[in-house]
Amino acid sequence: MLRGIILGLFITILVIFIPPISGQVGNVYSSNSALAGTIPPKELPTLAPLVEEVSPAVVNIATKGLVEVRQNPLFRDPFFRRFFGDRIPQQQRETASVGSGVIVDSVRGYIVTNSHVIAQANEIVVTLKDRRRLPAKVIGSDPETDIAILKVKPKNLKEVQYANSEELRVGDYVIAIGNPFGLGQTVTSGIVSALGRSGLGIENYEDFIQTDASINPGNSGGALVNLKGELVGINTAIIGPSGGNVGIGFAIPINMARQIMDQLIEHGEIQRGRIGVQIQDLTMELAEALGVKGESGAVVSQVMPNSSASKAGIQAGDVIVEMNGQPVIGSSDLRNKVGVLRVGDKVTIIAIRDGKELKLKMKVGARDESPKLSSNNDIPKLEGATFGKVPENHPLYGKVAGVAVIQIQPNSPAQQAGLSPGDIILSINKTRVKEPKTLLEEAQKSKNGPLLLNVRRGNGALFLLIQ
Repeated sequence: MLRGIILGLFITILVIFIPPISGQVGNVYSSNSALAGTIPPKELPTLAPLVEEVSPAVVNIATKGLVEVRQNPLFRDPFFRRFFGDRIPQQQRETASVGSGVIVDSVRGYIVTNSHVIAQANEIVVTLKDRRRLPAKVIGSDPETDIAILKVKPKNLKEVQYANSEELRVGDYVIAIGNPFGLGQTVTSGIVSALGRSGLGIENYEDFIQTDASINPGNSGGALVNLKGELVGINTAIIGPSGGNVGIGFAIPINMARQIMDQLIEHGEIQRGRIGVQIQDLTMELAEALGVKGESGAVVSQVMPNSSASKAGIQAGDVIVEMNGQPVIGSSDLRNKVGVLRVGDKVTIIAIRDGKELKLKMKVGARDESPKLSSNNDIPKLEGATFGKVPENHPLYGKVAGVAVIQIQPNSPAQQAGLSPGDIILSINKTRVKEPKTLLEEAQKSKNGPLLLNVRRGNGALFLLIQ
């Protein structure tokens, strides 16, 4: 009897909760329309209000310029040179390019863009969202970070608000706004795919935000914004076959860009300094050998004499793990942090030495300026060459003592003698040289005789005899 009562209750429950077959079929085919009817049109998810708020601050940039093109070889012939004298025509070609920019100061009319967008431009026109066309002038440019500042007449401009790019996380939604292929303002969306990308060889200082938001040629200099409509980065580069988008784009973090922007606005140039160390990444093996926990940090492989680091007590083998309260991930990270500081800025460094933590303070020192040898010097055999100290971005910096060949003028005696930019002159006439001044003094002694140069080039060395 009890079994019968339980069975009856179970059947009753099934009847109550299971709808008729006909209704079930009807629900399957009508589910989409029913769902659509339950959501008011105004509440449908959309990015339109955000785009409407931000897009007036994003501009299109068109440039025109003149570039020197390779001269006709005939004009290098002695016969033609005698005929034309110094009136040999210089061949130039007009160039045009398009890009994007972001209004960051509506009161003063400042626009941030990429340095490569306005490189070699002698005419720049900015087109606003309301189709106004305004002439722009360059306030300053920094090719090493690919940041440039333009200025337009500040009338009824809309600026974008800054975010703190240090708060970005992988997976955050972002929107890219720019002028791809010169089509006009275009909006794409995606996520932050990675942070702190470096070693790409795109710029000298790299700390990129990687995103899968479509970035194409013409997007350079445009805005990468978060879902609050705040500027998190300046779109700058893509990686893909033939320069096309394959879902990998890069933006300069706005925190890094702002430090460069402030200097460009104030000085018109970057007064970049150094602390005077050679560094490398901390590997698992090096961490164990140096008594460091973890794999974050930059290993000091060499300290330059009389540098800020030397005066502060930094030693080879120290592992720099923090700078001004910010963790140092690796050598590129430290280089980026130092690269955006001004000469004279105070720096507090946390380093690990023999397993113990050290707190050291120093000032950012000035970069060594490279003395130059003019093209009309008293040493005809070296005419057209520019000499200087080995620059910091040279692969042999801190490893080889000598004088670097900074620049060579085409078809100059120095080029014909076999010198190339990047060469390091170790000796002249068997006399070791470490300073450009010493090189010139020794060359002056033998200006009427042959010059025997011992040159380091790449991973090898050679002798050049200049008669």
